[in-house]
Amino acid sequence: MRSNLAQTFGVNLRGVIDLLSHHLYSSPRVYVRELLQNAVDAVTARRLFAEADGQAGERVPARITLECPEHTGDGTLRVRDTGIGLAEAEVHTLLSTLGGTSKRDELGFARRDFLGQFGVGLLSCFLVADEVRLVSRSARGGPAVRWTGRADGTYTVEVDDSAQDEVGTTLTLVPRADGAHWTEYDTVAPLAAEYGSLLPYEVRVVGAAGPAVITAAELPWTRAAVETTAGYRERLAGYCREVFGFAPFDSVPLEFGAVGLSGVAFILPAGAHPGAKQAHRVYLKRLLVGTSIEGLLPDWAYFVRCVVDTSSLRPTASREALYEDETLLAVRDALGERLRDWLVRLAAAEPDRAGALLAAHHMGIKSLALVDDELLGLAERWLPYETTRGVMPLRQFRRSHPTVLFTPDVDEFRQLAPVAAAQDIGLVNAGYAYDTDLLRRLGERDGPSTARRVEPRELLAALGRPDEATAAAHARALAAAGRVLAEHDCEATLREFDPMSLPALLIADADGARRQDAAAARAEAAADPLWSDLLGLLADDGSGAAQRLVLNTRNPLVARLAEVDDAALLESAVRALYVNALLQSHRPLRPRDTAALTGSFLDLLDRAIGR
Repeated sequence: MRSNLAQTFGVNLRGVIDLLSHHLYSSPRVYVRELLQNAVDAVTARRLFAEADGQAGERVPARITLECPEHTGDGTLRVRDTGIGLAEAEVHTLLSTLGGTSKRDELGFARRDFLGQFGVGLLSCFLVADEVRLVSRSARGGPAVRWTGRADGTYTVEVDDSAQDEVGTTLTLVPRADGAHWTEYDTVAPLAAEYGSLLPYEVRVVGAAGPAVITAAELPWTRAAVETTAGYRERLAGYCREVFGFAPFDSVPLEFGAVGLSGVAFILPAGAHPGAKQAHRVYLKRLLVGTSIEGLLPDWAYFVRCVVDTSSLRPTASREALYEDETLLAVRDALGERLRDWLVRLAAAEPDRAGALLAAHHMGIKSLALVDDELLGLAERWLPYETTRGVMPLRQFRRSHPTVLFTPDVDEFRQLAPVAAAQDIGLVNAGYAYDTDLLRRLGERDGPSTARRVEPRELLAALGRPDEATAAAHARALAAAGRVLAEHDCEATLREFDPMSLPALLIADADGARRQDAAAARAEAAADPLWSDLLGLLADDGSGAAQRLVLNTRNPLVARLAEVDDAALLESAVRALYVNALLQSHRPLRPRDTAALTGSFLDLLDRAIGR
């Protein structure tokens, strides 16, 4: 029997470098971000080392310099930092080991103090370079060391005490022929400014014209002590136009010290699609992670764009997204609560602006109102609804109609609204997203009599019945309707109602539809005694069709049907009235309906022009 000996994985180092450097990152441009991250972490580590040694950490020089080929003169890009540096053993352990990082406990510092967490950032250099050279002198002492890494997976290390006198690191990138433009000043300076403009240490980019400092003194959303409220709001609006390209409806400062987050939320001035990408700008310890970060806010806040700096959220290995963990969930909830509180205060202090905001972003407000009573009150007060009395908020509609009758289908509302309005029945269109759920929530909050779904047959019960003479005069028409409409699962009935111009109304009968379905199921199960008996028990004693064609005896056309003796003409007329009512209800035409439309039209046309 063979013994089971532990084996090690065979790793193609060149293939791993290609995988990480070309497939982990979305674009070669991120190599500048990774270089800045490594330099910032080195400077931070040196300051922590100085403090641990009893020195003042803030007195340690903190400079990061990117020297472009226009300055170096040899076609290379050099990145210098005054960080902690590396000794020979650390170079072997950290630079030449995939996943190794100087931010781990080997240096005795907590990982939370650093930007890098995965030890793969240096590989991003191979996005643009075939060779990376590093010269470093450690703050702990010892000689300077040279490390040269190549894209083929090989590296060399040598001790050269004359290589560098000052503590820190100099990284040199030898660009590939097809990547040289990524190291030029016109590319590096904008990228360094984009990723590193908020870094706490001085960052310079040096080109042919000399050095340019790209770091700012303060965070853009930090309010100066002497700054007025109006001036602060105007400055934030200008910052929003600069980074997002729109003038915000309002700016909401964000500050959550418990999770080390600060920033500002900008409210979009016009409606955005609920499925729109949120695309927030996120900095991690003042280094830009990305400009299109998702998942920072709840889904309902799709009309908000944020710029935040955080010290507690974790980026993914590519540093182009946030890691979905409990901290991110807590931050998302806290930001959502902050925006909700801002909405409530806006409604109390500036009701007109709140109304304009809710009208522009009603989808997000509706979705939040489903779970929040305060925002439900705002939605009731400000959000417009289509009603039989025009477009108005629910609170205004309830002044004349305490019980909100609603229909959950837009086409059904459009069909019933003229008749309901003529009978002074208040009806609300709840056929759009969240409307039906909001009205049900309103009923849960204020009682079941506040809002309920109206059944079309309720409207039928509210319509007047014709007198006996009129009903008798239309007996032949009703008989013809019975023959014609049976194949359409429809029954005809007489009513008199306004508007007089409407000849017929097609109303769905839910009970009738259920009876039709039950009858069809019983017919299919006739061969199975067990199912047939069970469906028989479920059947009720009702009868009727799935639809009702309500003929308006006040309409002149319907009134003249009482004078028609020709049975064939009556049938064609009833078919035409049925199809017309069906089209007005915006329901799809079945094949039998299309045949009725064609047949009645051709028959009536033939009669009109004479045989």
